Amino acid sequence: MFREMRRKGQILPLEKSIEILKSSTSGVLALLGDDGYPYSVPMSYVYDGEKIYFHSAPEGHKVDAVRREAKASFCVVAEDNVMPEKYTTAYRSVIAFGKIHIIEDPAEKRAAIEKLGKKYAPAHSGLKAEIDSFFNHFCMMCFEPEHITGKEAIEYVRMRKSQS
Repeated sequence: MFREMRRKGQILPLEKSIEILKSSTSGVLALLGDDGYPYSVPMSYVYDGEKIYFHSAPEGHKVDAVRREAKASFCVVAEDNVMPEKYTTAYRSVIAFGKIHIIEDPAEKRAAIEKLGKKYAPAHSGLKAEIDSFFNHFCMMCFEPEHITGKEAIEYVRMRKSQS
């Protein structure tokens, strides 16, 4: 169903891809937008090891796209080091393919926003009050990955091989 990566020597192990998803702070969500055009949007997120959660305004292009088509992809670039002398970049990135939906259940929505809040403001003592104050003015989306693939630049592969 999903394509195999062509450059197999550059595939990141699934554990490393998951580590990148857990530690990164933003990525690009790709959806089917208006009139069949792709719509991609940078997003903050939290990955709990199973699902990726996003918050959003309750209406707009993104919400309309999610309601229209559940299939989506999400890409995170963990490293992107320009190497001008080699005309390339040393990178590590992850792409997840799956289905996304808007969370309608209030308890599930609260659990998701709490995960997001704890990721970005782990020491904030007023998280519950903050969530309570705007709970009815945002929506939460849940992306369920069906396929996760990570890739790194050949330069990283070569460095790792030379060190072993």
